[in-house]
Amino acid sequence: MIETRTPVAAAAARPRRRRTRDSGSQFESAVGWGSGPTPLNMVRTVLCVAVVLLFAVPFLAIMIGAFDANPSTTQLRLFPRELSFESFRVAVERGILGYLVNSFVILGGGLVLQLILSILAAYALSRFRFRAAGLVLGLFLLTMMLPEEVIAVPLSQVLGELPLVGINLRGTPFGVMLPVAIWGFSILLMTEFMRDIPPEIVEAARLDGVGELRMLTAVVLPMSTPVLGVATIFGFIMIWDQYLLPLIVANGPGDYTLTVALGVLRQDPEVANGIVLVGALLALLPSLIAYLLLQKSLIRGITSGATKG
Repeated sequence: MIETRTPVAAAAARPRRRRTRDSGSQFESAVGWGSGPTPLNMVRTVLCVAVVLLFAVPFLAIMIGAFDANPSTTQLRLFPRELSFESFRVAVERGILGYLVNSFVILGGGLVLQLILSILAAYALSRFRFRAAGLVLGLFLLTMMLPEEVIAVPLSQVLGELPLVGINLRGTPFGVMLPVAIWGFSILLMTEFMRDIPPEIVEAARLDGVGELRMLTAVVLPMSTPVLGVATIFGFIMIWDQYLLPLIVANGPGDYTLTVALGVLRQDPEVANGIVLVGALLALLPSLIAYLLLQKSLIRGITSGATKG
């Protein structure tokens, strides 16, 4: 007998070609870049090079000045005139490593709390329908609308005597971790992403008897890895760059983070420029390393939102 196949079956029987698109092509298509040496692409390339140089010059000045025996704030060099680690030695004697440890402790605890609370809040807002959902999301967004200078004084009083429990959080890392644990940007970002998850997948899991906790950890979170990478990068930078909050929470210099310590060292006339540049280099490297490690997740998050629909 001659085996006959319908066109659908024949198409299904053919080996399918895997669509492979690297992150670079995805990013180019997401931002609307074409391919080939067109005049528009050449202009975009020149602008990108100019932007890279604009951001690279301060970084080079910090890195070279930190290793220079006599750094100059008015001249830019590609190499130190006299290579020296004296600024690092003096910075360590000034307690720069202690400030760095304080920053990492606050960063680790605050980022973990922020991601956990953002995931739980986004899952509730995206999967449950209740009348006050818009009001709750508006309250979360209110944390982005008020500048830190406006809430600094009342926040300092609240942290000095926590309502209902009467605990004083000043001088402790928790005084900085708790305020940064709720951030409207990450909640809004995750909520909008989780809303776009196909409801058929969720309903199929519910028919299999999957509970809410397992639904979140086994179904929703694995599909939300791109937005988790984006939220991690922005949350990292947001917590690491905090200045006013650690300043009002600290009881003394021993509680300072690296960003606060840099401001204090900059105003001290006895501190040389090299020590300040060493502190600036130590403050810059973690953000740079975090971005390099999570840049693929950031690009996936941008392209998944830009090419969706």
